[in-house]
Amino acid sequence: MDDRAPAENGAYPIEVRGLTMKYGPLVVMEDLNFQVHRGEIFVIMGGSGSGKSTLLKHLIGLKAPAEGSILFEGEDFLEADETTRKGILRRMGVLYQNGALWSGLTLAENVALPLEEYTELDPRSIGEMVSLKLSLVGLRGFEAFYPAEISGGMRKRAALARATALDPEVLFFDEPSSGLDPITASRLDDLILQLRDSFGTTIVVVSHDLASIFKIADRALFLDIEEKTMTAIGTPEDLRENPPTDEVRRFMTRSSEVGPSEGSDVSPESKGPKQRSDP
Repeated sequence: MDDRAPAENGAYPIEVRGLTMKYGPLVVMEDLNFQVHRGEIFVIMGGSGSGKSTLLKHLIGLKAPAEGSILFEGEDFLEADETTRKGILRRMGVLYQNGALWSGLTLAENVALPLEEYTELDPRSIGEMVSLKLSLVGLRGFEAFYPAEISGGMRKRAALARATALDPEVLFFDEPSSGLDPITASRLDDLILQLRDSFGTTIVVVSHDLASIFKIADRALFLDIEEKTMTAIGTPEDLRENPPTDEVRRFMTRSSEVGPSEGSDVSPESKGPKQRSDP
């Protein structure tokens, strides 16, 4: 899907230009440039501490870039007026790592929240929509259950139902398989694929789970903690077979072996942390 064209208006669902992410003086990542294509599953991957979740926070508007810009359908989120920003956020859905369900609300009440907040639907219509969304994730009949009364995998699915309540054009997932057993994680991957295939939803996933990455990703972006920038983008299969750097090879094969990667002209002696002027 690497050759997919942008929208008819020339804009991608998401485009990142020259993004630098910082916490105070600490540079997390810099010079990130990529586009997310319409209807694809795009995975952000990298080692622990590489800034995957920080990048997600930037993409959903929770953190402002230190430098650069993030465009949604050609609109710069930071430069847009409040009405435009609300419109952009209205087209997004987010599944957080721990689900982030309200513990004092039933599953139905959790899913109903965005519908009550952002639509003018009457209570009966909201109830029908809630039942539909829970049914789509395999939770029909669990409307009256509280989050503490169901398993971790079911909580993730309930959170997914809430994230899709407003039929978002773009869905964001932060480590969706975290804390799940392999079978439950695989079923959640199936749901992600179903959402893309059935509704054409553009999906961005933060993940370090290789099984999940190879199962769902159309393309993947690698964040290198040593280089403090992106060092690879492409299909998981291509990045595994033709890794551009040792770090990408080690990540895609889960190998600790040191040595030049296939398809890379970077030697271990010449490779090192990028020199930085930041404090």
